[in-house]
Amino acid sequence: MAVSATRELVLVKLGGSLITDKSRPYTLRAGVLARLAQEIHRARLERPLALVLGHGGGSFPHVSARRHRTAEGAVDGQSWEGFLRVHADAARLNAHVCRALELAGELPFPVQPSAVAVARARRIERWDVAPLARMLAAGLVPVPYGDVLLDEAQGCAIASTEELFRWLSQQLRPTRVLMAGKVDGVLDGRGTLIPELTREDLPRLRADLKGSDGAADVTGGMLHKVERCLELGAPTLILNGLVPDRLRLALLGESVPGTRIY
Repeated sequence: MAVSATRELVLVKLGGSLITDKSRPYTLRAGVLARLAQEIHRARLERPLALVLGHGGGSFPHVSARRHRTAEGAVDGQSWEGFLRVHADAARLNAHVCRALELAGELPFPVQPSAVAVARARRIERWDVAPLARMLAAGLVPVPYGDVLLDEAQGCAIASTEELFRWLSQQLRPTRVLMAGKVDGVLDGRGTLIPELTREDLPRLRADLKGSDGAADVTGGMLHKVERCLELGAPTLILNGLVPDRLRLALLGESVPGTRIY
């Protein structure tokens, strides 16, 4: 689905551990989020970019998702209450992200995955992206986020931003994907940055790709991120969003430290 003949389409994720403090429930890194929003706006002033900006849940929905075992599905009598709670927590963070973008000068539009997508065994099977494509054509910035989904196999599930991007990449065909976290990229067992990674590298690195921060993360951490990035069909860069101006430079196509996944 073509979005624009004149603007490059880029998918950008702001990691949950980047924009929240995952060691403290419901704690926003407001200063970091504001700076990242400003970097995005500055890049869009310098280069004609169409953006889908997704974000992780960080310390907002991950705690409630683990408490209610939402990733496992409808497992007991409290599961649907948990389904609502996890969604509310995710939407709460999404409102913060959209507000930061608005204050920076952008026109963000929240996109609620649980209202538009259906999964089977934790994988999205249906999602009509025509409204999202029209938002992009109008110059808006759609802002989807890691959310709960109705799941035809297990009742309910959680869709990470990487899973959302897997579907969106198939439908919208972005030229590249940027994943901003709080480390320089994918690190090996010795803590050394891996500059490039392909599917052939995954088996030997699998044991090293742990969940982030040792905090609650129901979507699989770095291993899940890399596995989904290998499915995107577009060059992907994992970079450190804590370093000022790095996201802006990456959006402009400049070379920055990180892990490039092909």
